[in-house]
Amino acid sequence: MHIFDHVVVALYLLVILGFGITCGRGQSRKEFFAAGGSMGWFVVGLSVMATLFSSNSFVMYPSAAFGSSLRVGLTLVAVTLMAPVVVWVFIPVYTRLKCETAYEYLERRFHVSVRCLASGLFILLRIGWMASATFAASLVIASVAGIPQNVVILSLGVIAILYTMLGGLRAVMWTDVLQFFIFTATILLSVALLISKSDSGVSGIVDTYFHGREGVVFDFTPSLTLKYGSWAILIGIFLEALSAFGADQVAVQRYLASQDERTSQLGFGLNLLGMWIVIPGLLAIGVGLYSYFEHHPEQLRPVLQEHFAATAESMPPTPADDVASSVRRANLQDRALPQFVRLHFPPGMTGLFLAALMAAVMSSIDSGIHSVTTAIVVDFRDRLRPRWKPENPERDVFLIRVLILMVGTLSVTLACFVGPLGDVFDIGKKTTAAFGGPLLAVFLLALFSRRTTSYSVFPATLLSACVTMFLIYSRSGWFAVWFWPIGFGLTFVLVIPLNFVIRQRRKLTEPALTFRQVMKTHPATTKVVP
Repeated sequence: MHIFDHVVVALYLLVILGFGITCGRGQSRKEFFAAGGSMGWFVVGLSVMATLFSSNSFVMYPSAAFGSSLRVGLTLVAVTLMAPVVVWVFIPVYTRLKCETAYEYLERRFHVSVRCLASGLFILLRIGWMASATFAASLVIASVAGIPQNVVILSLGVIAILYTMLGGLRAVMWTDVLQFFIFTATILLSVALLISKSDSGVSGIVDTYFHGREGVVFDFTPSLTLKYGSWAILIGIFLEALSAFGADQVAVQRYLASQDERTSQLGFGLNLLGMWIVIPGLLAIGVGLYSYFEHHPEQLRPVLQEHFAATAESMPPTPADDVASSVRRANLQDRALPQFVRLHFPPGMTGLFLAALMAAVMSSIDSGIHSVTTAIVVDFRDRLRPRWKPENPERDVFLIRVLILMVGTLSVTLACFVGPLGDVFDIGKKTTAAFGGPLLAVFLLALFSRRTTSYSVFPATLLSACVTMFLIYSRSGWFAVWFWPIGFGLTFVLVIPLNFVIRQRRKLTEPALTFRQVMKTHPATTKVVP
């Protein structure tokens, strides 16, 4: 790394710490958890985008495009299709009911037991997601910077925990905005550099990528094992995105921090626009890498040599024209981008690339530990043990910060042990699917099924999460995204018969708080922000 690279990285880290210190002055509980309900649509939208577009995504999309296909690009279609449900259903419910967490609504609709179950599933989901997302990008950072991976994880974890403790949600959201612009600029510069390295320009890159290959963009073969199959992406990612943007406290906390319902909806529109910029850019990087290394395969040979040296195996003779294919067969496609960065990024730009990866890591950590802490405090401590809540507001904020430290330490420690468990992307998808699919089903049943009661939805959700987890580890050959519709659909399958077997009496004067009832009895309000 050049001195310019060190300067860029150091400057970035100083700026985000400055956000934490600046936003941490005079913190109240409402300010710490919801930024005082004063955030505008621009900050809300980019914060949601940077937060849920994790470091896993930053590494995965170029790797998928370089390794197998562009079929993962159908994610954009799936996300766009689910957007109206979030904008016109989930956001109005949360803002009109003035919830502190997403799971507060489930208590008002069902029972406190359902609220605690859903919040518990979210906490498990998000801690697993933080660990896998942190591991993914730290692997690339360590490869480029030549630093041990655990050192990267611990260093970035400490910084993210520190500014989250100091500045609360306001600091987290503003650092998300900065992080969005950093990794967007890095993507655009990387694409431009790849084009400049091609002798035949954009058309030559495209021709090389598609030459002699079929099913690159679409493959609707009905298969549970086909990686990045079109049906799996459209169905599984639709459900994953709907859960992430509609039933996940990470996103909901940002909606509740906005000035009003309309602000949240506009912010979500900006988030969707950002995804239509970032995802194609990352896929373009993967396409460019494929084309470049097909013409310069020898530059990938060190990747194979490092792999076989690490596994203590002798590297088989590999012809020059088969090096890139060998890298893909060895499932090393995620190392193509770091190799290109080491060889061709100019001084300063390598530092920007590392800052972008750091941004992706820290946006995963800060949002995760803040939302998990919020769920623990609001859904468990305040609801089940209100005596534990200090009367002194300053004492309350202090204890919340201590809890953030504990949650962050746990998540960062787990990230150090993700590698031996298998493919990091599968780990992330499988962990979220086991809990996220049933969690989404609970919300949709609450919103649209008057017949569903707490006596039926609680056992169905718990059982479907357990069954999905069992299938995940007993059917390792299935493409991970398929576990989303499995967990989601199983909850519905179990609830329907339970609704008839188990009856819960409800007073006629207390109608179920479904989506229709919320919209009828809770009109939208506009906040007045000084």
